Amino acid sequence: MMKSYFSKRDRQAIVALTLMILVGCGFLWLLGDYGRRHKDVGGVDSAYVQHRYYSKGERRKEKQYYAQPSDVRLFKFDPNTADSTALLKLGLQPWQVRNIYKYRSHGGTYRKPEDLARLYGLSAHQYKQLLPYISIAKEYSMTAAEYVGAHKNNAPNEVKDKDEEPTVRRKIALGEHVVLNTADTTELKRVPGIGSWYAKAIVRYGERLGGYVSIDQLDEIEGFPEDAKQYFVVSNPSPHKMNVNTLTLSQLRQHPYINYYQAKAITDYRRIHGNIKTLQQLSTSPDFTAKIIRKLLPYVAF
Repeated sequence: MMKSYFSKRDRQAIVALTLMILVGCGFLWLLGDYGRRHKDVGGVDSAYVQHRYYSKGERRKEKQYYAQPSDVRLFKFDPNTADSTALLKLGLQPWQVRNIYKYRSHGGTYRKPEDLARLYGLSAHQYKQLLPYISIAKEYSMTAAEYVGAHKNNAPNEVKDKDEEPTVRRKIALGEHVVLNTADTTELKRVPGIGSWYAKAIVRYGERLGGYVSIDQLDEIEGFPEDAKQYFVVSNPSPHKMNVNTLTLSQLRQHPYINYYQAKAITDYRRIHGNIKTLQQLSTSPDFTAKIIRKLLPYVAF
């Protein structure tokens, strides 16, 4: 009986052809699976289908801002107080909502409905739709001085019980001041342009500093409204001082005016030369400029 066989070259060709067929089948299977996962099924919005395949962190972020077009509805709202859920339901885009939040966090106020027209990307059609529903609260529609004047003029008619606490605490007028180092968040919120976020930020930053020695230090709080500084005073500052000869590197870094490299320069100087007697001894380090030394002086002890 004659034996049939393939040559070595034929066998190599058959193996190569088989591999090509297998790769092609795998590619076609992947394409089919991708299509099944991403096509719209039964009218489901493709944006929603894509949402299902986000990572966990991305899903949480998307849920915060995502709104289906069918959810859009119009209702009374105040752009000074409306939350992100309400703004999205009104048909605003997520990035427009973020711009509103950023404007408000920097002390911005919508005093009249027309102010919303300045929102970037808002079309004339959208603005016409929203205009009848914009409702600005009275405390936002006038300046602090106007509110105080109106409050004084209407006081006899408004005050019914002398012992009754006012429901809204008035903002201080121009010429009145708040002592920066002793005021709590309730008193800080009486300053025009200062809300809960900035009131807490002022207290937190003062604690990190060890006390304010200058009103200009408020500029070191990100986005702090410049106009609000005129309502503050620093009276008899006595900041908490840190001993640069005893604190560790990590403890030194906790102060806002000392970064890692400056803290390391201090500990290295102590290790090589002994205790520090004046900050000028650190001026040989490029991390301690004359400006930095001036800022640190009220807060250090030796």
